[in-house]
Amino acid sequence: MTRQDIWSTKLLHDGPTFNKPLVERCEPVSFKLSDGTVATAFAIFDSTLLASALTALMHRQFNMEIEAGDTYPQSAPLTRDEFIDYWHHSMCVVLLHTDQLSLEAVNASNPDWEQLFLGTFYIKPNYMSRCSHICNAGFLVNPTHRGKRIGYRLAQVYLKWAPLLGYTYSVFNLVFVTNIASWKIWDRFKFDRIGLIPRAGQLAGHKEPVDAIVFGKNLTNVEEELFADFETL
Repeated sequence: MTRQDIWSTKLLHDGPTFNKPLVERCEPVSFKLSDGTVATAFAIFDSTLLASALTALMHRQFNMEIEAGDTYPQSAPLTRDEFIDYWHHSMCVVLLHTDQLSLEAVNASNPDWEQLFLGTFYIKPNYMSRCSHICNAGFLVNPTHRGKRIGYRLAQVYLKWAPLLGYTYSVFNLVFVTNIASWKIWDRFKFDRIGLIPRAGQLAGHKEPVDAIVFGKNLTNVEEELFADFETL
C-alpha cells in the first residue's frame, strides 16, 4: 500500500456499517479565509499520515481545551495514545495555512506547525452498527489563529465531506449553552435544536451545572446556500 492509497475512503475505519462512501477519495480542498489567505483541508484516514510534531501540537491544544473546562466533557488530560484513539477513531480533517495539495510535501518542508495548523475536526459514528450512519463530530481551533472564522470554515468542510462518507444525519450531543460561538455556528448552518439536556455539564467557572443543546441535521439535502461564500481554488 502506498502513502497515497491512504487517502482513499475505502480505508475509512469504524465508519457507517451499512452505508458505503459515495466517493473513493476525499481530495484536499483549498479555499480563502476571511483575511484573504489560503487554507487547505486534508482528510486523514490514518494517524501516521500526520507529522509527529503536528500530532503533538493537536494533542497539546486539545488538552488545553480540556483543562479550560468549558467545551468538552472530559475532565482530565488525555495521553498521546488516548488522544489518537479519540480523534482518529474513524477519521479526522486537518486544516493548514498552505496552498499545497500534498500533505507529504508539507511534512517534508520542515514547517512551523504552530503557524501552519489552523484547526481540525473528527467525524465518527454517534451510535453503533445499525445506527452508525448517524455521525458526530468534535472541533478544535488553534487559538493562535482565532478571529479568522476557522470554525465557520471547518463547519462548511464538515457539511461537504460527512455525506460523502456515507453519513445521512449529524448529531451533536453536548453543545453547552455557554459555548456561544459554537451554537451560533450551528444555528447559522440550519441545524435543528432537537433537544436540551438540563444541568448537563459541571463546567469550570460555573457554580451550577450548565444546560446543553442537542443539535441535529439531515445530511442528505444540505442547502447549497450554506456554501455561497465557500470560494474554493
